[in-house]
Amino acid sequence: MVEAWRSPNIEILTLTEVTKVKGKPGNFQVTLKINPRYIAPEKCRACGKCLEFCQAITIDWFNAFLSFTKAIHLDFPQSVPHSYYIDKNACLKLSQKQPCEMCLSVCDSKAIDFNQKPIIKNIEVGAIILALGVGEQPFEILEKYGYGKYKDILCSTEVERLLCISGPTEGELVRESDFKVPQKIAFLQCIGSRDLRNNRIYCSSICCAVSIKQAILIKEHYPSSEITFFYIDVRSPVKEFDKVFEEAVKKYNFRILRTRPGKIYRKNGKIYIHYIDEEGKLKIENFDVVVLSIGLSPPENAQKIAKIFRIELNEFGFAKTESLNPLKTSRSRIYAIGVFQGPKDIHESVIQASAAAAHVSQLLKEVRFSSTIEKSFPPEDKELINGDPRIGVFICHCGSNIAGVIDVETLRDYAKTLPNVALSETSMFTCSEDFLNKIREKIKEHKLNRIVIAACTPRTHEYIFKNTLREAGLNPGFFEMANIREQCSWIHSDNPEKATEKAKDLIRMAVAKAQNLKPVKPQNISITPSALIIGGGVAGLNAALSVAEQGFRVYLVEKEKELGGQLRKIKFLISGEDPQKYLKDLITKVKNHPNIKVYTEAQIKNISGYAGNYKTLIKTDNLLELVNHGAIIIATGGKEYRPSKYKIDGKKIITQLDLEKKIFENSLGKDIKKIVMIQCAGSRGDELEYCSKICCLQALKNALQIKKLNQEIDVYILYRDIRAYGFYEKYYLEARRKGVKFIRFPENKRPKIIEKNKKLKVKVYDNILCKELELYPDLVVLSVGVIPHKERDFINLLGIPIDEDGFLKEAHIKIRPVETPIDGVFICGLAHKPQPLSEVITEAKACAAKACALLAKTSMEILSITAEVDIDKCIGCSICKNLCPFLAIEMVKFDKKKKAQVIKALCKGCGICASHCPVFAIEIDGFPISALLNQIRAFKVDFLEEQIKEVKGAS
Repeated sequence: MVEAWRSPNIEILTLTEVTKVKGKPGNFQVTLKINPRYIAPEKCRACGKCLEFCQAITIDWFNAFLSFTKAIHLDFPQSVPHSYYIDKNACLKLSQKQPCEMCLSVCDSKAIDFNQKPIIKNIEVGAIILALGVGEQPFEILEKYGYGKYKDILCSTEVERLLCISGPTEGELVRESDFKVPQKIAFLQCIGSRDLRNNRIYCSSICCAVSIKQAILIKEHYPSSEITFFYIDVRSPVKEFDKVFEEAVKKYNFRILRTRPGKIYRKNGKIYIHYIDEEGKLKIENFDVVVLSIGLSPPENAQKIAKIFRIELNEFGFAKTESLNPLKTSRSRIYAIGVFQGPKDIHESVIQASAAAAHVSQLLKEVRFSSTIEKSFPPEDKELINGDPRIGVFICHCGSNIAGVIDVETLRDYAKTLPNVALSETSMFTCSEDFLNKIREKIKEHKLNRIVIAACTPRTHEYIFKNTLREAGLNPGFFEMANIREQCSWIHSDNPEKATEKAKDLIRMAVAKAQNLKPVKPQNISITPSALIIGGGVAGLNAALSVAEQGFRVYLVEKEKELGGQLRKIKFLISGEDPQKYLKDLITKVKNHPNIKVYTEAQIKNISGYAGNYKTLIKTDNLLELVNHGAIIIATGGKEYRPSKYKIDGKKIITQLDLEKKIFENSLGKDIKKIVMIQCAGSRGDELEYCSKICCLQALKNALQIKKLNQEIDVYILYRDIRAYGFYEKYYLEARRKGVKFIRFPENKRPKIIEKNKKLKVKVYDNILCKELELYPDLVVLSVGVIPHKERDFINLLGIPIDEDGFLKEAHIKIRPVETPIDGVFICGLAHKPQPLSEVITEAKACAAKACALLAKTSMEILSITAEVDIDKCIGCSICKNLCPFLAIEMVKFDKKKKAQVIKALCKGCGICASHCPVFAIEIDGFPISALLNQIRAFKVDFLEEQIKEVKGAS
């Protein structure tokens, strides 16, 4: 939010609704109604005086209606814009015409204006992106589970707010009935999802992950609590979820019940739940609190929105899109992203946002930069920079992430005692717009020339704080960050006292380092406006076409003879589209595009350079070609895993891809009367640790195709969890209606295939019947996982991290989901993670958007941490050059002597060169040797005490 608000090219209009859309695609005329805030944002300083004197009380919707607020208020601490507004329905003057104007008399900024009226604004746009978010769960659904009828039954949204330190109870989970901490808690899954009675048969995708997250927070805060989950299937669209879930269940002793609750009522201060256990017995159990894990709903006004924009909705009320055009609505140049497109988590929503930006960039390429504004910074305050160190320390609560464990007020008071600290303050969220503004003000007010932020990881927030320093006229090199979240509160959550002491150490060391920091100089580098795309499957093809359509040159490298990758093996989709026609059309477009050069049967022999200026050596036949490009998109794909525990013979024991081919070629055989499909064959802790996400969908797709061909064929699907997330749930329901038989087996009793006398027998333990069954199929089909291709030597040249499962690892799963830690390098498709076709396409478009955002610039300024060589000290030994993993050091001649020189744009500031230089001729920007030594010495308190004595003596 802060970045968007600060961008000079983004205008944010809150309290605004679209009332009319006219015109044709590419030239829309949109009418906006901007409702009054009754407070001018440009005047409001968010001082809070008006809130203090406001007489009108209203229910706080942001805190899930669990608390009260004033008619004049901020919704939450990080709100953008960070200014108060007046709820006209609660205000005594506006709603009841009472002569109350207390806020007017106390507002020093004169920001309050009760005469504000709605403003009608007309804008012209070339494209529209609908990101309407999620609606509320219908109350009648929750009511069936006792919500609103019995106390101590909460929905997951309410629990989320209760667990937040900025929430109504400041992070404490308490019962509504007696305000005591509950000891026995039940989470009921799939409330308002997978619900036939209410025509909400889709899966909301995120509920399982949200519940386990909340349960972990509760257990860490209240170790004695007992938590029970009522599940149907454990689901999440994120690859890492299984590991997190299983580790949490084991660590915190969560109880998992595979059942839907029946009768729910309150008696003697407890909530009672009737359910049938896995042995078929009726159980009645009481709990202190019951949490309803509610699903995601389309916006309440979705029908109205659809009418205004003239788009279609699907049968569940979300925007209607297609599998092969995941973001395109039924109306040209209008796109739907996020939850309005379908239930999904944050990471996929972010990917869709970038993909939509790629679509729009393709459409608007001819007018690129015609009305953009370049952000500029004021000149540096030389007097301030050259003065003696005056350090400002700002300590973040980070909601309950830090303050839930660490005593931040103690840290604030401790920081005040440290040498050269001129100011020490705490904040609820240091990254919020209001506090960033406050930091700028404090720099000027207290003449601060060093800033230490004690908060979370610099990996996600450092650049925001450095930009804040630049906006205040301070060099970004005078910034230091102490990570007291990941390194203290998170890892030592079970020992608050020790976590606080460790946080003191980190702050003390950061302050000591800050005293010796030096300014850093930004570098400008030119950019080559072309992209290299490695991999010619559906991800690489989509990325190539999108980059080319945005107006940039593309070099597409494929190791095989043909383009298409794994999609060549997919004959039909569960949603009904023809993937082969789609692939054929896509390949034709790529091959015929004037901006794309395709290399097949090609190899990457070498990659060098840096973001904006890469050089790649491509080998085809016996020819070598060197290409220059500014960005790299890696889409090297994946393949079927072949588990060693199963004997796949290609005849009686085959994989889902083999079966799909047989169905397509009509070669299944008339003798096939019974088919058994085994899910998680070699996956989820068997040989592969992760869930491959697409296996259940493949099984459902092929089972439905078989039933379509011959209803008499018996199809059994043996599974642990059917993971038909999102709208795929309807195909699971359809398969059951068509007669496909589903048998769930426990994790520790996987099915066994026995072959005797050329006949197959499958033994499986049925959880419902509580006994082992024997099935005699004519064909066994294994739903095997996805693994990435391993033939990619160039990955080591680039230094891209690989996760424990062999997939390429993103920079940050939520904030930078398709970027790598290497600037200018992006990843998509099965090389990144297992995912269905629609998500592969979206991810490829997202990579194209990120790459083109770089390529569209003629040059860019970098403030990255890089090495600096002192030429006078350098002896030309070449140790640094030989050790540099990024090839960022070259040897050049200075006055006939060989010296080391750093290629700034290539350097990643890892420090290997500096640590091995025998004459200390290399320093890293932001890490001067004197500052590091000071930081190391400050780890010992006695050194600090000596410093304090020196400072006192000098004064």
